[in-house]
Amino acid sequence: MKVLKDHNLVQTSYKEILFEKRPCLDQQGEEINDLYNAWIILNNPKQYNSYTTQAIKEIILAFGEASNDRSVVAVVFTAVGDKAFCTGGNTKEYAEYYSGNPPEYSQYMRLFNDMVSAILKCEKPVICRVNGMRIGGGQEIGMACDFTLASDLARFGQAGPKHGSAPIGGATDFLPLFVGMERAMSSLTLCEPWTAHQAYYFGMITDIAPVVKWNGKFIANPMVVTDKITDEFGRFVFGTGKKGEELKKAKEIMASAVIDLNMLDEAVNDLIVKLLKTFPNCMNKTISEVRKYKLAHWDSNKEGSREWLALNMMTEGKAGFRAFNDGPKENREIDFVKLRQLLASGHEWDDEMHQSISPQFQTVKS
Repeated sequence: MKVLKDHNLVQTSYKEILFEKRPCLDQQGEEINDLYNAWIILNNPKQYNSYTTQAIKEIILAFGEASNDRSVVAVVFTAVGDKAFCTGGNTKEYAEYYSGNPPEYSQYMRLFNDMVSAILKCEKPVICRVNGMRIGGGQEIGMACDFTLASDLARFGQAGPKHGSAPIGGATDFLPLFVGMERAMSSLTLCEPWTAHQAYYFGMITDIAPVVKWNGKFIANPMVVTDKITDEFGRFVFGTGKKGEELKKAKEIMASAVIDLNMLDEAVNDLIVKLLKTFPNCMNKTISEVRKYKLAHWDSNKEGSREWLALNMMTEGKAGFRAFNDGPKENREIDFVKLRQLLASGHEWDDEMHQSISPQFQTVKS
């Protein structure tokens, strides 16, 4: 038998993420010999699977390993638990290490850029299995994937302008390609999350799967409107949250239901079976051609975005991330009105500014 070369840069052991090779299954659910799927799994559920610096490095290496493995058919990018796929960068690390330190954050963002690029250059189809919230940087690395299959409890969105950043780690590059300029602008600026049903209807994800099991049967997410109806003004409300008595009943159902991700896993396996039954080289070429639209924006903007984000850690980033990390649980946002008033009066970004707008300092004073 021919001796094959190892094209991985380094051999690694994973500490903050999980890397698993799971056997490919056929249409009957039987294992196929010698063919696998690589599962790259975020493993920080206590912090909603946010990624640390170390996790980013491991994700880069994991995508390289999966890409080079000849026995791997597809990559499944997901996370442990049922609450979150990923909520972005680890805000504790941001607040306690990177805030106020642009040179260090610049190097961190170099790694982040390499993580997004590792997904986009992977020589295997990449499926984002969204097991919960996909927010902020989690939304950005999710949109870099080729397919998204989501729990119908998942929520999708950005958080940057609310917490001292801008969604320029891929979201401003990718989201308009999925949903058009107007919807992208709304999501990126207002930071109001979409339900899985909305994301599917808007064309951002491939499919959704029910995960709520009630009285022994799977049901659609009871918390959202799943019928194509309009409100009293004639506006389309499919996928939005329920209100009043309907919301009360939905909460009662959720309290007695269990979350079961089996149908999500079945959807992932069904998609991989379809991918399996294609010519691999033709498949990879097709995927790379479609990825060009993402790469055209990503490659032209990522370095300028990295530099801006680093400098922003001296002002709004510093204030936003420290407020989120150190503020009281009921208030983790700065006083936006006061900030704008101070800036309008010509106040500079100094310690006095930070203390006057930040919730953690107001708590201490009171």
